[in-house]
Amino acid sequence: MTAAGAALAGCGPSHPRPRTPAAPAVAQAYRTGDAPLVMQFLAHPDDDLYFMNPDTLHTLQSGVPLVSVYVTGGESTGVNHEPDGRHSHVHDLAAYSSARHQGLRQAYATMLGLPHFTPWHREVISLLPSSGGPYAEVDTLSNGRAHATLVFLQVSMHETGGWNASLPLMWDKPGITLRYVVAEGAPSPADQPAVWTHDSLVTALAGLLGHFRPTLIRTLDPDPDIQVHDATHPKNSDQPGFSDHRDHTATALFTWKAIRRWAATAAAGTSGAVGAVGADTAPGAGRGRAAALPAFRTAVYRGYYNQRWPFNLPPATVALKGRLLFQYGGDANWACGNPGGCGDYGQGRNQPLTNPKGWVRSTHRRYPGTPPSAVVGTPGRRISYEVLGSGVARRAETRPGVWGAPRDLGGGQLAPALSALPRPGGDAWLFALRFTEIEGHGGPNTRDVVLWRDGRWTSLGSPEHGDRCRRVGAPVALATADGRVHVFVRNAAKGLSTRVLDTTGWGPWQNLGGGEVQEGLAALTDRAGRVHVFAAGRDTIHHWAQTTPGGPVVARPGTGLPRPGDYPTAVPTPDGAIAVSYPRPASARTVQARISV
Repeated sequence: MTAAGAALAGCGPSHPRPRTPAAPAVAQAYRTGDAPLVMQFLAHPDDDLYFMNPDTLHTLQSGVPLVSVYVTGGESTGVNHEPDGRHSHVHDLAAYSSARHQGLRQAYATMLGLPHFTPWHREVISLLPSSGGPYAEVDTLSNGRAHATLVFLQVSMHETGGWNASLPLMWDKPGITLRYVVAEGAPSPADQPAVWTHDSLVTALAGLLGHFRPTLIRTLDPDPDIQVHDATHPKNSDQPGFSDHRDHTATALFTWKAIRRWAATAAAGTSGAVGAVGADTAPGAGRGRAAALPAFRTAVYRGYYNQRWPFNLPPATVALKGRLLFQYGGDANWACGNPGGCGDYGQGRNQPLTNPKGWVRSTHRRYPGTPPSAVVGTPGRRISYEVLGSGVARRAETRPGVWGAPRDLGGGQLAPALSALPRPGGDAWLFALRFTEIEGHGGPNTRDVVLWRDGRWTSLGSPEHGDRCRRVGAPVALATADGRVHVFVRNAAKGLSTRVLDTTGWGPWQNLGGGEVQEGLAALTDRAGRVHVFAAGRDTIHHWAQTTPGGPVVARPGTGLPRPGDYPTAVPTPDGAIAVSYPRPASARTVQARISV
């Protein structure tokens, strides 16, 4: 099949007979015994502080070891701008990259509860032992149970010349290479020049996953929203046509491809681990490996999307994020002892809190609302399902509160969201969003909605075509008394699409119109059996519903509810109404509303 054909098959119009996706030939056991460890993969120093915090801080405070991997050198033009506009316009790539590393050490020391200039243990690992390089600096610091590891891969953000090479170009096109950026003061041999390729970066990322063996992986958004850029919506730092930085997207794509490779090698019992030049870099790193499925979970975070929607963090959390970014930004007058500088000065002082883009004021999950796990059945005989590793794990309750070992249902590489419909007999139908293909180098990069039913996975396709299928959200499904099953997704236009199963089979995907909404759909049936869907728009909560049971789901007039700060929840009330709850923007308060139907 050609690349174009593969893309169409993985993301295209619905078919009369939904296709069956490839699934593991043999179900394998999940690996057990790995201690909790979180890895997060960032494009630049500060992405974690802007877009993943406060989750990063909470992980450290919980005592779970945290490994943060920074893919690019963050060198930009090499100018370390001060927020008051005073700078010398000295273009020093090595110094600016080093200064940003130091800013991270200051911020993480603060999160660990230590003075910001606390010395770190700095060493070097070989990312590709068979070839001897590139190397990576690995910095570690602990305070009691709290342990942080920072890994710097130093891929150049851009190259000048005929290709004007960049990380997105290295993802998309064969033959593109990028320099390894040597940061000033990097320990040897991380101070040696080297070159990155598409495959060497995927191999290195997969090797780091094999080395640290995370139980939770955090990534940036591989599939950002389509964004119109005009006078009302200035482009700022977005990539053309989308609401995020180009390096965020490319880093996330490389990471998800590496996750797939690592999971495959672990299941086959082969090792892709990096080689340590010094000692082990994390508790439990480099332990023995056996052929088993790695039992990890994933979480995906939005980036510059934050500036396009109402802010979702209360003032106290924003102030906390700002305090940590203050440490990261540092100051040219600080005496930190780092030769390249004492932080990313343009992010210092009060700049993150005064920046009109407001990135610091939200933390958005890419797939909110629908959790990655579900439990069906009655106590003592329940069944749980969870997106785990590269598929779904099923556990059966052997007696109240006691669960059996997880069984691999396959499913492929899935987004961390799972919608479950209980069915007669105790099992459930499962609906998920699958990373069907994620190849790069001009190969297919597609997503589709998949269904687990009667022991097999089936593709339900996508309401979108081509690259637009990557912008579709995770499915939410519900069953009605007439036997129909309704599946809803947020589509590439930020509206609502649906597909319905009735006695004749699955109907086509349909666009239900309505205004633009965020991810995080709330779907339910009311006391009369009518379907309702609620979602958060920019100014109010949007509502779709059936007028009569069994009728079409259509966009309803505006609810008139106050502006939402994040996605809603909705439940039927005993008197036949619907209770809708959601956070207010930039507030710890919630709206509790009652909608008569």
